Amino acid sequence: MPSDAGLRKRKKGNNSAKVKSEAEEQDALVGLLNGGTGKTGFFLYIALVLGTAGFVLWQNPSWSNQLLSFFGSSTPSGTPTSAPTGSTPYVVDFTADVPKRQAVVDAFKHAWLAYERDAMGADEYHPISHKGSNLSDAGGIGYTIVDSIDTMQIMGLTDEYERARDWVEKKLDFNKDGKFNTFETTIRVLGGLLSAYHFSSDPLFLDKAKDLADRILPAFDTPSGLPVSMINLAQRVGVSDVDNRGLVSTAEASTLQLEFRYLSLLTDDEEYWRKAEKVMQVIKGAHLATGLASIFMNPEDGRFVLAAIRLGSRGDSYYEYLLKQYIQTNMTELVYRDMYDDAMNGVHQHLIQKSYKAGLIYISELIPEHNRMGSDITWRLSPKQDHLVCFFGGSLMLGATVTGAINPPVSIPPQQHEFTEQGWRDWNTGKGLTETCVKTHDTATGLSPEIVHFRIPRDGLDGTVAPDDWYIKGARRGEPPPYDARYILRPETVESLFIAFRLTGDPRYRAQGWSIFQAIEKHCKVPTGGYASILNVDEVPAEMEDKMETFLMSETLKYLYLLFDDATTLPLSEYVFNTEAHPLPIFNPTIRTGFS
Repeated sequence: MPSDAGLRKRKKGNNSAKVKSEAEEQDALVGLLNGGTGKTGFFLYIALVLGTAGFVLWQNPSWSNQLLSFFGSSTPSGTPTSAPTGSTPYVVDFTADVPKRQAVVDAFKHAWLAYERDAMGADEYHPISHKGSNLSDAGGIGYTIVDSIDTMQIMGLTDEYERARDWVEKKLDFNKDGKFNTFETTIRVLGGLLSAYHFSSDPLFLDKAKDLADRILPAFDTPSGLPVSMINLAQRVGVSDVDNRGLVSTAEASTLQLEFRYLSLLTDDEEYWRKAEKVMQVIKGAHLATGLASIFMNPEDGRFVLAAIRLGSRGDSYYEYLLKQYIQTNMTELVYRDMYDDAMNGVHQHLIQKSYKAGLIYISELIPEHNRMGSDITWRLSPKQDHLVCFFGGSLMLGATVTGAINPPVSIPPQQHEFTEQGWRDWNTGKGLTETCVKTHDTATGLSPEIVHFRIPRDGLDGTVAPDDWYIKGARRGEPPPYDARYILRPETVESLFIAFRLTGDPRYRAQGWSIFQAIEKHCKVPTGGYASILNVDEVPAEMEDKMETFLMSETLKYLYLLFDDATTLPLSEYVFNTEAHPLPIFNPTIRTGFS
């Protein structure tokens, strides 16, 4: 019998026939690519700003007196590293929660030992059938192993690490005559090798990283310098994505830079850096007036292609790496700060929305549509948010303390007077979005679905049992669940909780992370070993899918471990995490960098 929580989310699907098309629900945003803004977007943005300001002043009456002097304020020297006594309702305590941290270690071992027993060397693991599979017919390149090694190092799992290293030394071979995704191979395998090298100084990992990078470099050999989506590692030839007409997603092209730049530093070979930097120069040259980015680019001419604009799939890590490139080189490359600030203004002007009843902050999508004559383009706001977007809450908070701080470093937790106007805006939006993502775990299983939609005016759901905040589109009781309803062990919410805790010391973030971890243990854990995705977060008992994504051990469990560990482990002032959660050190570049 389904739980009440499950019924709550499934029942709303029964009203789907009443829902008008989203094109009718909201005013179109016309001419967005040229910088135009529709009336709906404008007034929603103004309402958001005024509402946020009113709420902040209501919560903090003393700030009203400081408002007039805010823009000219500056942080005095000797800013405390923690908030003054009495300024927060909680005690900032960054010591490790040892029992919870150990529970995460035990979960990692439950996942790793099952993979090692049944599928050692395979790219992916299927815990129900006890089998492995590879991402290419040419054979695997150790995705799961290399993606997990630095987690073992961080957790102090010496025996597991030694066995994984032994496999890398004796069996890892990149001379595979098959197509591999340029982006995924870079963030998971190259990133994993580089992080493992940083923690061990073992030349094995650096040698393997250089071999892999040299095989990936031909992907950048296009007229524009944008990499193609696939690479044949044995032939060292880039392969276009025929499914997307040879286009490359913006996120894939712009999420290779941390890895190649760090490799360049380690090897003193500028080619890695220049190839990756050229991509960012091309993207900057293709700049849209809004500061936002279409999710596809053409590697032939280096221009954006008319396509959706979103912070979910194919768009997410573009925005993530704008900030992280600036952080990686110790805030010396101002071009990335400028690009990041421009993008954040665009996000706030065009994508930030609130659910109209519950007032939850979320990131909408912009969908281009031709009119009936096919001559004009309008932009439709879609109240859809991928789970992938949940990285953005923590990212905004981190960015606020870096690009939005008047005199960094800021206090823990930060105070309003330490931020610029934009920094304070980003900080509050990041906190609000993180809370929204936590609320999407309000399901029968306590796990968040892959995609949620938010309530908007005229959605046809008023007067029904539909919730006031968000719902899973297409969910109907007694029918197979839609794709949106699944949970595939994703890390994005716990990633934001980790960052939020490190920046505030607020124990509620640990409590929220623990609830998510317990839900994973209860509904995704396979008794014989490993963890599985589930098909419907609103159904108990949950039906499992026979797949354990590599990012469970690389990201989800790593971020949970760090959430409960002492904050001196991998401090955010010394490390930047690639989009697969591989920590890389912040450094000062030794070569001339940057572009205008």
